[in-house]
Amino acid sequence: MNILVKNKDGNVGAGLSAGYARGKALLTPERMFRLITRLILIYTILAIPYWLFVASDRYVSEADVIIQRTDQINGPGMDVAAIVSGAGGPNRGDQLLLREYLLSEDMLKKLDTSLDLRSHYSDWHRDPLSRMWFRNAPVEWFYRYWLSRINVDYDDYSGVLRIQAQAYDSKTAHAIVNLMVEYGEAHMNQMGHQLAQAQVDFLAKQVTVAHERLMDVSQTLIDFQNKKGLVSPQTTAESLNALIAKLEAQKSDVQTQLASLPAGLNPDHPTILLLKRNLNALDVQIAQKRAELASPEKGTLNYTVEEFQRLQMNVNFVQDLYKTALSALEKGRMDAARTLKKVSILQTPTLPDYPLEPQRLYNILVTLLLAGALAGGMYLAKSIVLDHVD
Repeated sequence: MNILVKNKDGNVGAGLSAGYARGKALLTPERMFRLITRLILIYTILAIPYWLFVASDRYVSEADVIIQRTDQINGPGMDVAAIVSGAGGPNRGDQLLLREYLLSEDMLKKLDTSLDLRSHYSDWHRDPLSRMWFRNAPVEWFYRYWLSRINVDYDDYSGVLRIQAQAYDSKTAHAIVNLMVEYGEAHMNQMGHQLAQAQVDFLAKQVTVAHERLMDVSQTLIDFQNKKGLVSPQTTAESLNALIAKLEAQKSDVQTQLASLPAGLNPDHPTILLLKRNLNALDVQIAQKRAELASPEKGTLNYTVEEFQRLQMNVNFVQDLYKTALSALEKGRMDAARTLKKVSILQTPTLPDYPLEPQRLYNILVTLLLAGALAGGMYLAKSIVLDHVD
């Protein structure tokens, strides 16, 4: 039994060796290079008729646009030095954002909804190499195919955005570029409006907070006035000071009258007693009024005036904050209303009469040059290999 297995293994090994030898004899370097050369020739023979007769015409529509903002109309003009240095003008950031959106998958979905681009690019009447093979291809494949049919370039020198789109008929190509410009402008304005609205909402919230705070401090001041029974403690204090000054003047008059009486007049004389009673009454009134105005104990008018002034200052401060918030809100609303971004069209989307793609003669020339280069490279490699074999 072991002998049979060995013989069987030996036959298999011998068969493999014989097959390898036959393959090596057939795939000689000369035959291999001849095969590759024939493949290059077949590729060239098939490529030239394809470019001449089979490849479907593709029409190219173009448009040149720039972005202008309405809040720059009365502002400084475009900085020529910035353009010359490659900065591309004041709206370079907006231009690049617009470019990214035009090349986005969202833009493709909007265009497909409006123009049914899947059906257009997967039309089986078109050549199989240039069209999209499946109408219901995954969106990732569709998006990659779409990127091969559009081109959006930003010129740093002039600040112009150049849009190109290819389609199998001129009307579709024109419609694609026209909608790209329209949707792009709407998207940029939507972004600007969202940002401006967020700012306005924030300012409106600050105005509401400031108004509520003003109402609180004003109510606190009113409650204090009601509690003290005084509309303006400062005015009351000034009135008390005026009254004390008047009493002091009356006291001075009584003292003058008392001093002007004859020296020999009896101290119990009715006039002297009357003047002294008046003087004592004035002293009591002055002391009372001064005690109402100021005293070591709290609750007197000077403490009331100090607290009232503090509350009044707080109300004035909050009023100023409220006025500032209102001004900022109004300014924010005005800015939001005029921060529109206009896509100005320098070159309207063209309606092509002649298919620029594919470039048939150019592609044929490239095919011949590539085939010649490959054939020459293979001939050189063949010579080197055969020299080493010999």
